[in-house]
Amino acid sequence: MLSITRYLASELSIDEHQVVAVLRLFEEDATIPFIARYRKEHTGGLEEDTLRAIRERYQYLVTLEERKQTILESIDEQGKLTDELKVRIQTCTRLQELEDLYLPYRPKRKTRATVAIAKGLEPLARFILDNPAFEGNFEEKLAEFLDEEKEVHTTAEALQGAKDIIAEMISDSADVRKSVREYMIGSSVVRSVKVEEKKPGKEKKSERKDVYQLYYDFHVDIKNIKPYQTLALNRGEREKVLKVSLEFDTGRVPEKIKSTFFTYKKTVFDEILEEAVQDAFSRLIRPSIEREIRNTLTGGADAHAIEVFASNLRQLLLQPPLSRMTIMGIDPGFVSGSKVAIIDNTGKYLDGTTIYPHPPQKKMREAIDAVVGLVNTYAVDIIAIGNGTASRETELMIAEMIREHNLSCKYIIVSEAGASVYSASKLAKEEFPGLEASMRGNISIARRVLDPLAELIKIDPKSIGVGLYQHDVNQKQLMEKLDQVVESCVNYVGVDVNTASVPLLTYVSGLNKRIAGNIVSHREKTGRFTDRLQLMAVSGVGEKVFEQAAGFLKIPGSNNPFDNTFIHPESYDATNRLLELLHVPVHRIKVSASVLDLAVSGKDIGHLAQNVGIGEPTLRDIIENLKRPGRDPREELPKPILRSDVLKIEDLKEGMKLKGTVRNVTDFGAFVDIGVKESGLLHISQMAERFVKNPLDVVQVGDIIDVTIIGIDLERGRISLSRKETTPGVK
Repeated sequence: MLSITRYLASELSIDEHQVVAVLRLFEEDATIPFIARYRKEHTGGLEEDTLRAIRERYQYLVTLEERKQTILESIDEQGKLTDELKVRIQTCTRLQELEDLYLPYRPKRKTRATVAIAKGLEPLARFILDNPAFEGNFEEKLAEFLDEEKEVHTTAEALQGAKDIIAEMISDSADVRKSVREYMIGSSVVRSVKVEEKKPGKEKKSERKDVYQLYYDFHVDIKNIKPYQTLALNRGEREKVLKVSLEFDTGRVPEKIKSTFFTYKKTVFDEILEEAVQDAFSRLIRPSIEREIRNTLTGGADAHAIEVFASNLRQLLLQPPLSRMTIMGIDPGFVSGSKVAIIDNTGKYLDGTTIYPHPPQKKMREAIDAVVGLVNTYAVDIIAIGNGTASRETELMIAEMIREHNLSCKYIIVSEAGASVYSASKLAKEEFPGLEASMRGNISIARRVLDPLAELIKIDPKSIGVGLYQHDVNQKQLMEKLDQVVESCVNYVGVDVNTASVPLLTYVSGLNKRIAGNIVSHREKTGRFTDRLQLMAVSGVGEKVFEQAAGFLKIPGSNNPFDNTFIHPESYDATNRLLELLHVPVHRIKVSASVLDLAVSGKDIGHLAQNVGIGEPTLRDIIENLKRPGRDPREELPKPILRSDVLKIEDLKEGMKLKGTVRNVTDFGAFVDIGVKESGLLHISQMAERFVKNPLDVVQVGDIIDVTIIGIDLERGRISLSRKETTPGVK
């Protein structure tokens, strides 16, 4: 049987002992963030992605082995298990390959072949296959199988039944299916055409603006089809706008089938077998293989789209916080007015109002006076403006207000995606029971600037607005992947246990919603945590939960400075021994990290780790955390662009160079906020001087980049951008 650990090690290009160690840790219910950060000596420092790959592939291979056993037992019970077949089943590494091998032995529903077998025609089929040089009277042979009781009335019926049986035998051959599958995958063209409407004049919803026009007469080599094209074709087919098919040279298939299935080249039954081969292919093999290939294309497209979505989400969640700021959030609107909310530097709601600067009320002066009053009263540092309805008009008002009143605050445009989802949620109602939904959503907009991660994890990731095709891909896989991203980000940054919300704590390694709720309840009843060990008093936090979670739960202001680092409590004794060996008192660490640099300089890390009694990776992590207690890794990234004046699309000129923020990344490029209402498109062909295969290799959501305007379409509100040093048509 397949050695799963050896196979995994080979597949992932790591040592088998690493795989064994990781699987053992999974059996002990260790989480991936915990293993990646605190068990480096066991795993050889494997990253989270590799750990997830081990878990996913291990589950797949275990399922494969279990399925093998079921199939072997089934075939053995039928008395048809040969040594050769047993070896093929035991050594196969793909479920599809396994199911192909099982196909001839799988209990079948009623088919043309099973009907023919029931009529006693299987021996005739075997005779045709086993006697290529038959020289007798075939009509007489056929007559032997006539049977009124079994409803075989004519020799033509007997022959047709035999051909049905042979066709199914050909279709059931794993080798034939493999050969045809490889040919179709390597030679097909994916084609789509527009489905003609049965009732002319009745427009389908999906055809408004001709969103599928590109695919009305579309074809592409299957090897070159892009993931987004596959998803678009699938959607068009689901909406009955497009008909999609695979086209290839069907004339070459029969020879491939015959050379694979038959052991001889010539037979007196050539004509009969030719018909059986054609029937096997057109009726049985082609439809199922075509479904398989379409499913494979869809699976690959799903995986790609999900990875792009996940990458964008990760970058969005890890946007640097503008902490220690007082922020005004404005949710723009026309008829219902624009909601204004103030939050302090902890995210606490301070004040709010509604202004009506835009049509139909047009109370611009009153609105500006109200906003200026709030800015001055609360010393607002940043005004966060939602990017939805009336955003452009509100931005113009705020820019004019800052200029007219000589205010020191800046403004920033913030994505509203998901704010309405949050505002209507149970969590939002619990956080702000006395406020209306629109004001709760506005507070969320402001908090996204203060701490993007802490706020955005409250919202279904699919609603955050950084993906394409999220409704077209496998929803279960999408949610699993996005949950992994959120979990990874939360544990990468760490959590202040005294300020974190229940949703944020829920994603911490080892915790769940119930325990997170218990932590917050305990905090509210007994006051702030002042020591990590106090977490053990929380209901549901036993030794295992504490082990998995403690290192990610930080306590700024704790008497023990280690509590505000990623140093795990299990390493506190080792950390104290290290400081004693280096003759560095704990209180000196608080004052200056340079003290530790001097103490460690010139020391042999391996020797030092041995004296302290820990592994080198853990020692290096401890030293890094002692140097930078309370470190938030997001703060090292470029801060968002803050503005005090506004640009209009009419102000832009080709050749103009601007700074912009990447808002979304797709297969064909990236959308960049350059300070006007419309995001510019940085097409993949304009991302670099060199050829770019994947935009994510060049830019990511949140990147601050320099771009040049190479095209402006005022009528359609489109802006084309480039990062190339020399751009065509621009002087």
